[in-house]
Amino acid sequence: MAEESTPKETAAETAEKKPEKKSAEKAATEKKPAAKKAEKPPKLEDKPFNEFMEQDYLPSLKTAMAKAGVDDLTLEFAKRKLDLVGQSDTEPYWQVQGQWEAAGEGQRQFNVAFIDENITGQKVFTLASNGGKPSTVEQFMGDERRITLDLLVGYTVQRLNGQKWLTRN
Repeated sequence: MAEESTPKETAAETAEKKPEKKSAEKAATEKKPAAKKAEKPPKLEDKPFNEFMEQDYLPSLKTAMAKAGVDDLTLEFAKRKLDLVGQSDTEPYWQVQGQWEAAGEGQRQFNVAFIDENITGQKVFTLASNGGKPSTVEQFMGDERRITLDLLVGYTVQRLNGQKWLTRN
C-alpha cells in the first residue's frame, strides 16, 4: 500500500481562492433585499393641536391635579377672548380653563392660552380667585425649546403650586 501523495498548494494558489470566497459571500449578501426599518409611531405632540389638547393634555392634567389633591377640577378647552381686568376687546385664543373650589378659600381658576394654536408656539398663563377676573398675563413655558405632554402638564401644576394653590410651604 503505497500512500498517495497530493501536491501541496502554493501560497499564490491559496491566496487566489480566498478572494473568490469573499466575493461570493459579498454577492450573496448584496442580493438579499434590504430589511425595512421599523417605522416609529408618531409622537403625541405631532398630533393636530385640537386632538392633542382634548385627547392627551386635558386627561393628563386632570390626573396630575387629582394626585395633587384637586378632585373637583373642571377643565374646558375652547376658543375665547382673554378675560382680563381693564381690557375689554382682545382676539380669541384657544385656552384651557380650569376651575375648582378650594376648601374654605373660594373658587380658583387658571387659563393657559395658546396664542399660535400650537403647543410649541407662544403661550400665556392667567389665574384668578373668588370669581374675579385675572389682572396679570404671564408668559408660560417661553424658554422651553421642545414641548412634550409631560412638560406641559408639569409646568401647569408647578405654576399652580408656585401660587400656593396646591400645597403649602
